[in-house]
Amino acid sequence: MTDVKTLPKPLIDVIAGFFAGIASTVIGHPLDVIKTRLQVDRSSIHVGGSVRIARDIVRNDGTVRGLYRGFTPNVVGNSLGWAAFFLWYGKAQEAFHVYRGSQEALSYYDHFLASGAAGLLTSLCTNPIWVIKTRMLSTSSKYPGAYTSILDGSRQILRSEGLAGFYRGLIPSLVGVSHGAVFFAVYEPLKSWRARMKHEADTSTLDTLIVTTVGKIIAASATYPYQVVRARLQTYDAGAEYRGVRDTMEQIRQAEGLKGFYKGMGPGLVRVLPSVWVTFLVAEKMKLAMTRGFLGGFS
Repeated sequence: MTDVKTLPKPLIDVIAGFFAGIASTVIGHPLDVIKTRLQVDRSSIHVGGSVRIARDIVRNDGTVRGLYRGFTPNVVGNSLGWAAFFLWYGKAQEAFHVYRGSQEALSYYDHFLASGAAGLLTSLCTNPIWVIKTRMLSTSSKYPGAYTSILDGSRQILRSEGLAGFYRGLIPSLVGVSHGAVFFAVYEPLKSWRARMKHEADTSTLDTLIVTTVGKIIAASATYPYQVVRARLQTYDAGAEYRGVRDTMEQIRQAEGLKGFYKGMGPGLVRVLPSVWVTFLVAEKMKLAMTRGFLGGFS
């Protein structure tokens, strides 16, 4: 049998995450815009919010292109973010295997800790991109001082807010790492269980869809409020409106009630499910293909 040369596992993780992030952003960006606008919307109106926001975006921008505002920072953030996450997640898993002195399957708790550590590192590195992305997605291109690009946004933030401006919303972002930790604590054991049940080494497309759906719904339901708080803290006028995480939460509670913490969750789930399907299908298939030396990986 001919040996097939494969790439190093860390490089496989990076490449798979990079292209998975691009694919998921291309598919889900318009719904991401609507979700972000809902998260920063302070009105107490909840019913029909997604349709109202979509209509306002098209009317204010004069074209459906408004639904793709902020696409560049979103695709940059997702591609680099997933590349970094998969790299560090793989390294953390290896560390747990070394610590335990075996290559046996890790527990759900191990996956929770490994994905949490990877998420913390990723959030610290990508928060500046998410600040720019949030501000572009949350406003029309005609908004006074609206960013025209990542470079323009970087210049304006540096000039008006200094380096600290790039890390607005960092605390809720770090808290939000629990979302990924919960997801992987559900996803990895379920994936392994399905593989054992079917006596197969690789996860099928259908199994990936089922497992990612279950994991994402559980994780989103448990951790969504942090996304709303983070979005509010990353908007253009956040400094004038909110004094920090606690003040933001209190203002939302008083003005909008408990439902305010779940604004945008509807389109968020509609967006995130196809997005997570694409992310993990692309990532898993690419990893499989590269592990096999690009031979038969997509069969």
